[in-house]
Amino acid sequence: MKKGIIGRKLGMTQLFDEKGKVIPVTVINAGPCVVVQKRTNEKNGYEAVQLGFSDIPERKLNKPEKGVFAKAQVSFKKYLKEFRLDDCSSLNVGDVVTADTFEVGEKVDITGITKGRGYSGVIKRWGCHRLRMTHGTGPVHRQAGSMGANSDPSRIFKNKKMAGQYGNEQVTMLNLEIVKIDPDNNLIAVKGAVPGARGGIVYLRNTVK
Repeated sequence: MKKGIIGRKLGMTQLFDEKGKVIPVTVINAGPCVVVQKRTNEKNGYEAVQLGFSDIPERKLNKPEKGVFAKAQVSFKKYLKEFRLDDCSSLNVGDVVTADTFEVGEKVDITGITKGRGYSGVIKRWGCHRLRMTHGTGPVHRQAGSMGANSDPSRIFKNKKMAGQYGNEQVTMLNLEIVKIDPDNNLIAVKGAVPGARGGIVYLRNTVK
């Protein structure tokens, strides 16, 4: 069954299993999320629910945004995200989705925005090695180096690994295992690392694999 929830990355720590083995985990504050809107086959051509997460003051919303929450008769939320779930018909506007929707041992895909590292060189961005530290190479030893022949093909092929913007892009980590759930505090501990900085917004779904 497809599930989904919006959460906030709190940071990384480690847990111990029953055998005393250390498990590196990322702790996520998942929910509570409220159903703000529903998409139906009759009206929209597909079925989905729109979840809202994290309360926000009314003064920070514009008039159309306020109208969405007023129609749903729910509190104002900062983040909205659609999820195409299997049981959309069982959820109604105003229902609350919490961390206990998931179970320990389930595999999930987590989407987040990676840390922005600005304009970076090829060594930092792609892991290329530096040039030789010998005479005639300098003065820059961290540059990309040769780009190809002059006469043929007389151009640089697409997807050449070059310097440029690094980070600040949407990344999805697949097949991460849920290690522990604290339903009272809406916390989910997921094995491994998750994209983004502490405090970043992440989206959890059932794994596609």
